[in-house]
Amino acid sequence: MAGTGSTVEGMPGRYATALFELAQSDGQFDAVAEDLRRFSALMEESNELRRLVRSPVFTPDEQSRAIGAVLSAAGITGLTANFISLVARNRRLFAISDMIAGYRKLLAAHRGEETAEVTSAEPLSDEQVTRIKETLKTGSGRDIMLETKVDPDIIGGLIVKIGSRMIDNSLRTKLQNLRIAMKEVG
Repeated sequence: MAGTGSTVEGMPGRYATALFELAQSDGQFDAVAEDLRRFSALMEESNELRRLVRSPVFTPDEQSRAIGAVLSAAGITGLTANFISLVARNRRLFAISDMIAGYRKLLAAHRGEETAEVTSAEPLSDEQVTRIKETLKTGSGRDIMLETKVDPDIIGGLIVKIGSRMIDNSLRTKLQNLRIAMKEVG
């Protein structure tokens, strides 16, 4: 295995572990991580790509050709492109997000980092990301690898998940709690 003490489970975990071990043997941790980050960003930005990845109506050949074109246009090559192409050929694209998350988890454990998922209503600036990382590092005593997500439904504030801990300081949750409190009073 990856030798990190961290496990990722199921089919996505097996794929993530295989990619991690290949990246480790080739010394390409950072290059693979960056390519996976770019591919994730493309999926977040494109409804069409998300549909291609998740929909079973496309044939393996159609998915492979389309993914090949996306990877080429994005400049994703080498180990990462081969991995994503294999996932497409094996009809496992629907789980690519979990595979990417698994790879990140293995990489963070290997580096002695902890992964924090931060959800905000709007994209965070570089300065905000830096401040959040520093605050979380102070609280946990470990280096923090930050994964950011945007969810306009939280209205404002942040939701931070680190391991099994979650801090929900979103405006949506505060309004829900206020609504519950008002019902109890009335």
